[in-house]
Amino acid sequence: MTSQVSSAAEKADEANDAVLGGQRAPLSGTTGTTGGDGKEVRRLDRVIIRFAGDSGDGMQLTGDRFTSETASFGNDLSTLPNFPAEIRAPAGTLPGVSSFQLHFADHDILTPGDAPNVLVAMNPAALKANIDDVPRGAEIIVNTDEFTKRPMAKVGYATSPLEDGSLEAYNVHPVPLTTLTLEALKEFGLPRKEAERSKNMFALGLLSWMYHRPTEGTEAFLRAKFAKKPEIAEANVAAFRAGWNFGETTEDFAVSYEVAPASQAFPTGTYRNISGNLALSYGLIAAGQLADLPLYLGSYPITPASDILHELSRHKNFGVRTFQAEDEIAGIGAALGAAFGGALGVTTTSGPGVALKSETIGLAVSLELPLLIIDIQRGGPSTGLPTKTEQADLLQAMYGRNGEAPVPIVAPRTPADCFDAAIDAARIALTYRTPVFLLSDGYLANGSEPWRIPETDALPDLKTPFATGPNHTLADGTEVFWPYKRDPQTLARPWAVPGTAGLEHRIGGIEKQDGTGNISYDPANHDFMVRTRQAKIDGIEVPDIEVDDPAGAATLVLGWGSTYGPITAAVRRLRATGAPIAQAHLRHLNPFPKNLGEVLKRYDKVVVPEMNLGQLAMLLRAKYLVDAHSYNQVNGMPFKAEQLATALKEAIDA
Repeated sequence: MTSQVSSAAEKADEANDAVLGGQRAPLSGTTGTTGGDGKEVRRLDRVIIRFAGDSGDGMQLTGDRFTSETASFGNDLSTLPNFPAEIRAPAGTLPGVSSFQLHFADHDILTPGDAPNVLVAMNPAALKANIDDVPRGAEIIVNTDEFTKRPMAKVGYATSPLEDGSLEAYNVHPVPLTTLTLEALKEFGLPRKEAERSKNMFALGLLSWMYHRPTEGTEAFLRAKFAKKPEIAEANVAAFRAGWNFGETTEDFAVSYEVAPASQAFPTGTYRNISGNLALSYGLIAAGQLADLPLYLGSYPITPASDILHELSRHKNFGVRTFQAEDEIAGIGAALGAAFGGALGVTTTSGPGVALKSETIGLAVSLELPLLIIDIQRGGPSTGLPTKTEQADLLQAMYGRNGEAPVPIVAPRTPADCFDAAIDAARIALTYRTPVFLLSDGYLANGSEPWRIPETDALPDLKTPFATGPNHTLADGTEVFWPYKRDPQTLARPWAVPGTAGLEHRIGGIEKQDGTGNISYDPANHDFMVRTRQAKIDGIEVPDIEVDDPAGAATLVLGWGSTYGPITAAVRRLRATGAPIAQAHLRHLNPFPKNLGEVLKRYDKVVVPEMNLGQLAMLLRAKYLVDAHSYNQVNGMPFKAEQLATALKEAIDA
C-alpha cells in the first residue's frame, strides 16, 4: 500500500483533530480528550503490539493487515514475524505458537521494539510463550474461551493464570473472542469450525479501534482475498466490524489511543510498506530493466528465500523468467547457463542450499560470468532453524569453495535497503563479470518498513555491452577473439553471447590460458590466473565506509547486515545519556571499503555485534591486525536495542 507522505500527513492530522474534538494533545502518553464514543483518547508517540496464537490462528495475516493500515496512515514502522518451522505444529502447544510484532511511531524508528506494550494472546500457549517479554503495566488481551483445563494443561498451567493472581502486574483484558465471533457470524450459517477461524479478524477489529487504524483497506482486502467465496469474505468483514464495535461499546476498554503520522521522519514522496524479500525482488527486476537484460531466476524453494521465487514468477511482463528446479544444484546450473546466454542470472537460497551450490559457484568464478547468489541466511548448521534468523554464512560466502575462488559480498541493512543492495550486487556482477553474493537474512526477509519508491531517473545505468567481434591481433596480423582478454580497468573479460559469429570459444571448469581461454595446465599460467581473479575482486570500486562520530569517541561499534537497526537504536540511547560512541556499518564485505583499515585504527576499541560467533570480527583481526571485540548472539532472534546498549556501555567503560 502506498501513501503520499505530504498529503497523508495532512489527512491524518484532520482525522486526529476530528477524533480529539479539534484539540491537539501532547505526545507523552498523557490523557488526551474524549472521542465521539464518549471514551477517553490518549496520544502516544509509539506503540509495540504483538499478536500471538496457534500457528493456525492467522497471526501473520492479522499482523500484516494491521501493518498495512498503519503504513497507509503514515506512521513509521518495523515488524518482526516469528513462526514455527513446522507446517502445522500440534495445536495449543508451545512449539506451535506463531507471533507477529509491530512497532509503529510518530517518529523515525529502527527496530520492531524490545518488548510489547500490548500482547494479544489467543490461547494459553501464546500467553506462556510470550509473557516473559511483556513489561509490567502492559496491556494483555486474552481469549478467555481457550483458557479451559485441557489447553492449560498442555503448556503446564495447573491453575488459570487469569484467576491465580500471576498477572496482577499487567492490565489484563479478558475477552471471549471465540464466543463473540460465533455470535457475530450466527446469521451466516457457517459451520462452527469455519466461523471460529474469523476470530483473528475480531481481534484485528478490536485493535484497530484501540489505535484508530483505518478500516477500509482491510475490508477491501478481505473481499478480494475471498472473492471466490463471497460468504466467507462477508463473514470475515462482519467479524472485523464486530471487533471494532466491541471496543467502542464495552466498558473494559475505556481508553483508545492515537499515534500521529511520522510526517517529519521522511522526505516527501510516495511510500509503501515493504518486506525485505519483496524489496529484493523489485530490486532484481529493476536491475534487469536498468541493464536492458532478461532476468532469469533458477531456484529451488527453501525457507526463508521462497518468497522471491513466488514474487518474480508474477512479473513475466518485465522480461523475468523463473525456473523452479528439482534441486539446488540444478537451480544454480540453470542460472549460470542463462548468464552464459546473455541474461542476468540469479539463484536464491538459504545456507544449506549455498553448500550444495558451491561447486557451481566455483565454476562461475572460473567462467567469469555475472551471476547473483542470493542467500537469505537462517539458523544452522545443516537444516538448523528454518524460520529463525542468523548471520552465520559470512565465512561460507567468503571461503566456501575449493581452490582460490574469490567472490564479492554485499549485505543489505534494512528491509527497504534490500532493493538498493540488489541493484548494487547486479552492478558489480555485470561490470566485473563475476558471481556476487548478496547476504540477507530471515529478519530482513520477513520484516517490513516504509520504503520510498525511487524516481527511475535516479537509478544507475547498468547497461553492459556484449562482445561483437574480434578483440585481438596476432603477430601475423590476423584478427581473432580472445575470450579472456581483459578490460585494463576492471579486469573483466568480454561477455560473448553464444551464436555470435566468430566468437566461438571453449567453456568449462578446467583452468584457462590467459587471453585465449584454451585449457592450460601450465603452473605459471595457473599462478597468474589465480592472482588475476583475486586482483579483479580486490579492485572492485565500492564507496568508502562512513562513520557517524559527532563527539570524537574512543569506541567504535561496527556492524554489517541486519544488525543496523538494533545497533543504531542502541547508539541513540547511549548518546542520549551523554555516552560518546561512534558507529559505522558495512555494506560491502568483499572487498572491504578502501578506508576501513584507516577508520579502525582511529579508535581505541572496536566492538562488532554479530548474530554468529564472531565471523566478521575474525576477518577484521586477520586483515587489519585490530583487536576487534565480538558481541555475539545465536538464538535465532535479532538483537534487542537495550541489550546492545548495555553491552556497548560496558565496552566504553572497560
